[in-house]
Amino acid sequence: MRKQELTLKVVEALEKLYPDAKCSLTYTDAFQLLIATRLSAQCTDARVNIVTPALFSAFPTAQAMANADLTKVEELIKTCGLYKTKSKDLIGIGRMITDNYGGVVPDTIEELTKLPGVGRKTANLICGDIYGKPAVVTDTHFIRLCNRLGLVNTKDPKKVEDAMRKLLPPEKSSDFCHRTVLFGRDICTARKANCDSCPLNDFCPKILK
Repeated sequence: MRKQELTLKVVEALEKLYPDAKCSLTYTDAFQLLIATRLSAQCTDARVNIVTPALFSAFPTAQAMANADLTKVEELIKTCGLYKTKSKDLIGIGRMITDNYGGVVPDTIEELTKLPGVGRKTANLICGDIYGKPAVVTDTHFIRLCNRLGLVNTKDPKKVEDAMRKLLPPEKSSDFCHRTVLFGRDICTARKANCDSCPLNDFCPKILK
């Protein structure tokens, strides 16, 4: 089966399995999603969602974050891990958005990745979920699934992103990434591919070998 055909089958199967898939981070605007995603590095989304209500209450806008006291930010996000680095990045993000972008979160990967601590994964999430652009968020679940299905043969996030942009229907790519996260947590986990209960059995190369 060609990769393009296999990709479409996987997209269709995961749409049926997770019809309402969306980002598990809690946010109300682009700035909040950007900050929450930066906090999620090496931290669970569930933990981030516990931390962000107080953080966003104290610093609801980019300008407020730009003027934040570093010690206060550290105190609010300490349980997220790597809090000293993240605190500096959050304030830096606030300052850059305020000074360089008029308080508005940029809408391109090129501009987003200029912000402190923001990589392509985060930038793709913002472009897809906030601005409705085709996006490929290469988190660990997405990379693992694409490799197990034989769609890619690399764990390099940028190479996976480039390859999957060519295979995924652009209008479905962002939602597909959210669905792979749920699928990677529920069925095709890092510890074990639970093939007996997998809805992809009819066409998964791992099963058909």
